[in-house]
Amino acid sequence: MRETDFVSGFARGLKVIEAFGETRQRLSIAEASKLTDLDRATVRRSLLTLAELGYADYDGKFFTLTPKILRLGHAYLSATPLPALLQPHLDHLSERAGQSASASVLDGIDIVYVARASQRRVMSINLTPGSRLPAYCASMGRVLLAALPESQARAILARSELRQNTANTKTDPEELIAEFRRVRAEGYAVIDQELELGLCSIAVPVENDRGVTVAAINIGAPAALVPAAEMKARYLSMLKETQAALRPLLHR
Repeated sequence: MRETDFVSGFARGLKVIEAFGETRQRLSIAEASKLTDLDRATVRRSLLTLAELGYADYDGKFFTLTPKILRLGHAYLSATPLPALLQPHLDHLSERAGQSASASVLDGIDIVYVARASQRRVMSINLTPGSRLPAYCASMGRVLLAALPESQARAILARSELRQNTANTKTDPEELIAEFRRVRAEGYAVIDQELELGLCSIAVPVENDRGVTVAAINIGAPAALVPAAEMKARYLSMLKETQAALRPLLHR
């Protein structure tokens, strides 16, 4: 891309929007500046512009995003056929398993949920389309990272905050790379309470008709009811059937 085609002001505005999150719902100009590494004047202009356009509220000190911001994410969900194709299959999978089933895609160092069928809430946070989780410690994230060339997976790990969420969380890059190799060879990933205590999940890749991984699907269950050691026996065949049903429907 030519330098003259890059709109730096627009890029900075998007960076400011991305500073908001699950634990950062209200931000001051100083806080947003620190999170984005942008100077305060730039952040101030971006936030005031968002407020003027109705994408943010401002109480004189703190900015919060408004529901209008959902239009940006809805544009993606409306423009791509993937969520619409996945949803009925997730509904059926969730009904058969009696557990929540989800689908996600990789976005940078995170997975982004694009569809979900929930039987019960298995995490402390409420997961919906648009929710994000770190890829390195999520079952769908590991499936998606395993599908990448190893150099790309290593680069994503290098940019990730490899945080010890629980005593089970794998954070050593070499251990994670070894896990990606196993996932690639066996075709599925199981997480045993690495993301959050009490949650186990199993995931498989979703491939298009050319065999290219375009998403991942998983089943999540409370560890007290379904230990990680039982996830494969209980749910892998269901996931594989859904995977096979989706493949001819996805054209690239």
